[in-house]
Amino acid sequence: MLKIQKKKNFAEVIYASREMLDHVPTSEIPEKGMAAKTAQRIILDELNFDTNPALNTASFVTVWMEPEADELLKETRAINFIDFHEYPTTRTIHQRVINMMGALLNAPMLEDGDADTSAIGTATVGSSEAIMLALLAHKWAWRKQRQAQSLDASRPNIVFGADVHSCWEKFALYFDVEARIVPMQPGSYVIGPSAVEPLIDENTIAVGVVVGTTFTGQNDDFAGINNLLIRIKAEKGWDIPIHVDGASGGFVMAFAHPEIAWDFRLAQVRSINVSNHKYGLVYPGMGCVIFRDETCVDPELIYKINYLGGEMQNFSLNFSRSASQVFLQYYNFLRLGQEGYRRIMDNIMRNARHLEESILASGHFDLLTDIQFLPVVVLKLRDDSRYTVFQICEILRERGWSVPAYTLPPDAEEIAVMRIVVKENFSRDMADIFAQDLAHAIERLENDRPRRRAPPRTGK
Repeated sequence: MLKIQKKKNFAEVIYASREMLDHVPTSEIPEKGMAAKTAQRIILDELNFDTNPALNTASFVTVWMEPEADELLKETRAINFIDFHEYPTTRTIHQRVINMMGALLNAPMLEDGDADTSAIGTATVGSSEAIMLALLAHKWAWRKQRQAQSLDASRPNIVFGADVHSCWEKFALYFDVEARIVPMQPGSYVIGPSAVEPLIDENTIAVGVVVGTTFTGQNDDFAGINNLLIRIKAEKGWDIPIHVDGASGGFVMAFAHPEIAWDFRLAQVRSINVSNHKYGLVYPGMGCVIFRDETCVDPELIYKINYLGGEMQNFSLNFSRSASQVFLQYYNFLRLGQEGYRRIMDNIMRNARHLEESILASGHFDLLTDIQFLPVVVLKLRDDSRYTVFQICEILRERGWSVPAYTLPPDAEEIAVMRIVVKENFSRDMADIFAQDLAHAIERLENDRPRRRAPPRTGK
């Protein structure tokens, strides 16, 4: 039977629609709507001007998951994480994730293998919320202890290095805690016991220790600071907890260096945060905070809520959000297992070392870290008299790469660096291409040539 082909309705063609002649609404909701495909295309077209997430070496966050994970995200994104009464399976899977995280971080309460024992902690929207919850718990514990001894509790302080994420300073500002910050020094970009000791006193609610710093990818001296606080506790009776910020390095250390005690194996570590949306390999945003045991969180901080139907307990700074990231983390734990995570971390570290070696071979850069604990390459120019890392990164942006260049915090602010974060999707081929593009940028600046077309990329 002869099929009659219908004439194309050009009104259905996106770029033939009237909306393509109109200015895109930016300040007011338009009076009339538009076709779904047209609205979608307008947004996607604008996003074309942004960095390709796969070429974003500035960020630690995960940009790729398997198709099955994408489907799981699609199927679960409407589930409200906070509503455990209507979604009891969400509560169950959440606690499984927290238990698995607690076991990974060597929480002592899980050591006896009792199946009825649960780790203490919660999933958060990221490490910023996780850190603030942990530090609030330590502030509460410090204040309760001071009040029980009829001592002044009006001047809490917290000690951390200038190498921390900005959320540490936000906590101090927002929750009225004095921030005692250990400055960086040229050649010394992390903190240790000798720098911490002069700053602590009976009003110190916690000491912050970073595993995998944002600026250089290095570790604070967690063992030395732990030993210092044990000695201070014995000498002066100040039981000062450590909070470990493992946002970037927690997963890497747990799987790549399980022999190193940086977690709850250290006596003064009372809380740890990790960013699951970084090397937990889950899309943003999800983090976790895990506590040593139930005594670390005062019951006053746990809210009891009954207006969603049934009574629920809540410990968070946020409320409604999708539960999908929690399911994605559980998916990864089931899908990869510890063996899978170890293999992925090994690949990431190997590719980071390869990139480091390729860049150092040029002779133009000095390295601020040795890729020992975190797959981050942080570089400074040996000679910045003719051009800077900021100019290099601008040229790399022409090739699609997003590479951050920045000065280090006080008192090392005269040092300008660039940082390349190597993630799961950063393959050996991509490392070779990046090294080629970096070499071309250097060549252009060395010869002070006018802008010209870069040669075609070729992998090795």
